[in-house]
Amino acid sequence: MAAEDKLLDKIRIRQKLTLKDEIELIIRLSIPSILAQISTIIMFYIDAAMVGSLGAAASASIGLVSSSMWMCGGLCSAVSMGFSVQVAHMVGGGDFVQARNVLRQGLIYGLSAGLFLCVIGMIISPVLPVWLGGGSDIIENSSKYFFIFALGIPFMQLNYLSASMHRCSGNMRLPSILNTMMCFLDVVFNYFLIFPSKEIDVLGLSFIIPRADLGVQGAALGTMLAFVVTSFLMSYTLCFKSKYLNLRQEKGSFKPQRSILKKALKICTPMGAQNVAMCSAQIASTLIVAPLGTIAIAAHSFAITAESLCYMPGYGTGDAATTLVGQSVGARRPKLTVSFARISVSIGMIVMTIMGVLLYFFAYDMMAILTPDEAVRELGTTVLRIEAFAEPMFAASIVCYGAFVGAGDTFIPSAMNLFSMWAVRLTTAYFLSQEYGLVGVWIAMCLELCFRGLIFLIRLFWGKWFKFDEIKPNKTTISTAK
Repeated sequence: MAAEDKLLDKIRIRQKLTLKDEIELIIRLSIPSILAQISTIIMFYIDAAMVGSLGAAASASIGLVSSSMWMCGGLCSAVSMGFSVQVAHMVGGGDFVQARNVLRQGLIYGLSAGLFLCVIGMIISPVLPVWLGGGSDIIENSSKYFFIFALGIPFMQLNYLSASMHRCSGNMRLPSILNTMMCFLDVVFNYFLIFPSKEIDVLGLSFIIPRADLGVQGAALGTMLAFVVTSFLMSYTLCFKSKYLNLRQEKGSFKPQRSILKKALKICTPMGAQNVAMCSAQIASTLIVAPLGTIAIAAHSFAITAESLCYMPGYGTGDAATTLVGQSVGARRPKLTVSFARISVSIGMIVMTIMGVLLYFFAYDMMAILTPDEAVRELGTTVLRIEAFAEPMFAASIVCYGAFVGAGDTFIPSAMNLFSMWAVRLTTAYFLSQEYGLVGVWIAMCLELCFRGLIFLIRLFWGKWFKFDEIKPNKTTISTAK
C-alpha cells in the first residue's frame, strides 16, 4: 500500500493525523497533479510553438477562440465536479457502494452534457470568430479550428470526469500518468498533421516522412485525437481497475436517480454559471484586445500560455485540497477539514511565489520558445513581467477555491470570482487599454488577481464554508480523533 493510501485511510477510520502527516499527504497528492498540469502546459507550449512557426496570423486564429474553448472546458469540469465531490464525500465516509452509484450517474449525465456542448459548438463555429471581432485574415482558420475542437468535447468531458473521479477517490498518480501520455500523443499527432511531408537523409539514404499539411486544422485534430485515446484509457481504469470505484464489485443500476442529480446540480450549477460568466469575461477581454491588432492578439495568447506554466502548481495543489477537504467532510472531521485547507493554501502560495520570480526573470526566454516574431516576443515579455507580481495571490484564490469545492461550497466562491472578474478586471482593462494598449490589459489582470486572492483568504479564515448536514455518516466509522 502506498504511503498516501495509508494516510488517506487515517481520514476514513478517524485516526489522528499529525501536522507532519497532513503536510506529507498534501505534498504527495499535489505532486502528481502538478506534474500532470505542467505536462499539459508543455503540450500547449509545443502546440503554440508548432503553430507559431506558421506565422502570427495562424497563432492569432487560435488565440481568438481560446477563451471560448476555455468556456467549454470549464463547463465540462463543472459537470465532473458535481459528481466527483460526492464521490470524495462517500469515500471519506467509507460508503464505497454509494460512491460507485454516483459514478454511474456521473457517466450518464456527463456524457449527455458533453454531447450537448458538442452540438452547440459545431452550430456556432462558423460565426464565432466574427462575433469575437476577428480580422478577415484569421476568421476561416479560427472557425475550422473551433469546429474540430467541438467534435472532441464529449471525449474531453469523459476524460475530465474520469480523472476527477480518480483524484477524489485518492488516486492522483494515474490521471497524472495518462495526462502526460496525452501530451506526448498530441505532439506526435501534431507533427504528422500540421506540417507538409518532409524529406530526410539518414546514413546517406533519403526518406520522405508523409505528413498531412493541415496547418491550424491539424493542430485541432491532433489535440482531439489525443483526448480520444486518453479518455478511453482514463474511463476504463476508473470503471474496471479502481480500488474503490470498480463497477464490477456489484450489479448497479444506471437508471437516473433524482437525489444524486439534485446534489450534483447544487454543486456544479454555480460552477458552470461561473465558468460561463468568467469565460464570457475572457471573451470580453478578447474583444478589448482584438482591436489592438494581430501582434497584440498573438502576444496576448502566447503570454497566457507562458504564464500558465507558473500557475499550474496552484491548480495541482487545489486538486489535492479538493480531495482532502472532500474526504474530511465525508468523514465528518471539521478540524481536519480546516487544517487541510489552510495548509494547502500556504503551500500553494509559497510555490507560486517562487514561480512568479522565475516568470519575471525568464519571461523573454519563454516567449522566444513560443514564437519567432520579435515584436510578439517583446510585447509578451513586458506583460508577463507585470503578471509575475500577481502569482502569490492568484495561488490563494486557486487553492481556496479547490478547498471550497471539496466541501461542496460553490455558490459564494463562484459569485466572488464573478464580481472580481467583471467589476474589477474588465472595467479596469477597458480604461487602461485606451491609454496603454495590451500592457494596460495585463496591469488590470494583475490588480484583479491580487484583489481576488485577498477576498478568498478572508473567506477561508473567517467565513463559514463547510457543513455536514447533508452528509450521512457511515455506520462503521469510529468516532474518535481530530
